[in-house]
Amino acid sequence: MLLSVSPLSSHAAEAPLDAWDAVGLMTPGINIGNTFDSTGAWETGWGQPPVTKEFIQSLARIGFKSVRLPVAWDTYSDKGRITEKQFKRIDEVVNWILETGMFCVVNIHWDGGWIDSDNKEKFPDTFHTFSKEAEKKFRSYWDQIARHYAGKSEKLLFEGLNEQTEFENEGSMEKAYTTLTRVNQLFIDTVRGTGGINARRLLIVTGYSTDFGKTSQKEYELPKDSISGRLFVSVHYYTPWSFVGLSEDQSWGKMQSTWGGEEDMKQLNDLFDGMEAFSKRTNTPVYLGEFSMCAQKERALSLLWTTSVFHAALKRKMVPVLWDIGGMVSRKSPYGPSDDLSEIKLRLRNMNTLQPGR
Repeated sequence: MLLSVSPLSSHAAEAPLDAWDAVGLMTPGINIGNTFDSTGAWETGWGQPPVTKEFIQSLARIGFKSVRLPVAWDTYSDKGRITEKQFKRIDEVVNWILETGMFCVVNIHWDGGWIDSDNKEKFPDTFHTFSKEAEKKFRSYWDQIARHYAGKSEKLLFEGLNEQTEFENEGSMEKAYTTLTRVNQLFIDTVRGTGGINARRLLIVTGYSTDFGKTSQKEYELPKDSISGRLFVSVHYYTPWSFVGLSEDQSWGKMQSTWGGEEDMKQLNDLFDGMEAFSKRTNTPVYLGEFSMCAQKERALSLLWTTSVFHAALKRKMVPVLWDIGGMVSRKSPYGPSDDLSEIKLRLRNMNTLQPGR
């Protein structure tokens, strides 16, 4: 087990899931990254093997309690309609995840950047705005997805969008924040409007740029929901990018080769404290939907960073969801944890990390 968590009581199993109660039940989580979010040739377009039932079962055996399934829906749709082939394959993987008892999170991922028109060549007139066309598509896709999964277990969660949330060309930062609130509201209203379990399903709305500091600001406002206690707010953590993401110096900044000093730890704790304060202020749990080392660094430092982020999230009752593209858990038989993941598990046990949950 990666971490021990309390099982559902018989009463909780019958009652609609509350987001705070779900924190412990979903912790820890892992992404199936660079797979169904690929805009190349879908599942195998970015070099991943096809997802198998045995791989999904291995995630549960390792101790993961939830799986985030990023999906590029628009890239492979047929003139705005999600195809039967798309749904059939995602259905298969979603069912495998739910059959293990794990939670599953399905989103609309980057998907070519159509939501915030983040490709200037492709969207010259609407660059980094929420265009009328994007609004129409966004509503349509969430209506299709929600209706398709309307009868699925409450252990299936929807996440409105990924990191396409800056909208900085809306005219001002105030308007950019307001636009994101409107997008999140459109997501909630569309899903809730399909009825059935979707009227109470747990939903994940996205923080501004999925950034800790920008989301915890007073300018960021959560959307309204017709039912209380069913929302998470999603952020990602790749800080400092100079260490996590850079393998060499760039024109805009230098690579950071070491991490773990007093200033590094202060930065991490300050950012996590800020999100914890936001969570308490709004009574909304935090879904840390992605964090991972992206650049090759000294193993000891990579392990320290990853363990520190895990620990910081768990200590503050957030749901930590590791971004993985096959480096932490093998996508091929015999399907098992990497040495790094095993070491992280051991360190977290030794740190006596606090139980997640309210």
